[in-house]
Amino acid sequence: MSKIVLYRKYRPLNFKDVLGQEHIVEVLKNAVNSGRVAHAYLFAGPRGTGKTSVARILAREAGCVEMDLLEIDAASSRGIDEIRALREGVRFSPLGGSVKVYIIDEVHMLTKEAFNALLKTLEEPPSHVIFILATTELDKVPETIISRCQNFTFRKISENVLRKAMLSIAVKEGFEIDEETAGLIALMADGSFRDAQGTLDQILSAQGGEGKIAGEAVRLFLSVPPRELVEKFIIAIMEKKAEEGLEAISEAVNGNIDMNVFLKLVLRDIRSMLLLKFAPNMRKQIEDTHSDKEFKFVEKGSTAADKGQLENILKILLPALGTKNTSYLPQTALELAFLDIVK
Repeated sequence: MSKIVLYRKYRPLNFKDVLGQEHIVEVLKNAVNSGRVAHAYLFAGPRGTGKTSVARILAREAGCVEMDLLEIDAASSRGIDEIRALREGVRFSPLGGSVKVYIIDEVHMLTKEAFNALLKTLEEPPSHVIFILATTELDKVPETIISRCQNFTFRKISENVLRKAMLSIAVKEGFEIDEETAGLIALMADGSFRDAQGTLDQILSAQGGEGKIAGEAVRLFLSVPPRELVEKFIIAIMEKKAEEGLEAISEAVNGNIDMNVFLKLVLRDIRSMLLLKFAPNMRKQIEDTHSDKEFKFVEKGSTAADKGQLENILKILLPALGTKNTSYLPQTALELAFLDIVK
């Protein structure tokens, strides 16, 4: 029997299982409980943040059974013919439940003609039909469509929520991962549950059996630099030691470390130092996204540096993020930014 991938195995099945989108879940629950479910919704937000999962949960809660739930991938079914077929189908009553629900994923991919055809249905929908449109690119959805839907914006999932979720899933799968491992997975996922679960799935599969997975193995798997190298570079920045900083970058290159990952970890720590300076009440939030060892380093750096120095470092380093690793000498952007700081 083939193994079920984690993002499907742990997909939320009801509103209480949905993490990181409480601002949306609460409104939808109230709509269902009060019998005020709208005829059309538009879920917008980054990939892997739960748009389709919440759409399926809303469909079930609104009284839709599986045979009356129709999902359309607009990336592959984007033409006028598919939407015309949809318009014909909505005329028929539900087969088993009280409503029919159409989930149109990546709706921004529809052609202009398909959007026009969909608009006519959204303007005068049958009472037994609910449309749930999902998109990662809201700016490509016509305003005429947006205005006829209730709109919800899904946020990227916080690192802390992702970290806790990865720790929980690992235990359920018979593994033990440490805080550093869960934190690295959460950081690399960039706010996406699906990406975090996909990475964890690969790591657990590579392990090959039950056991404890340490951060060192994960760093190698993800091409993430050793913690000591990140700290060495940050110290070189703070103390304006050009030679030590350039050596740290060279070590990262020689270790086949992704420059964007290296810089992302550096930026995270320096940003945390700045937040501790300006907003000490955010201490708990920052602690939750760092291991104990990492937080001690961040706290010490925040105390030693001044606000202007930290602001200046972030302003100079940020533009270097995003440099293509396939480019010639991908480390050059970071080297130039670093030298601009220490000069």
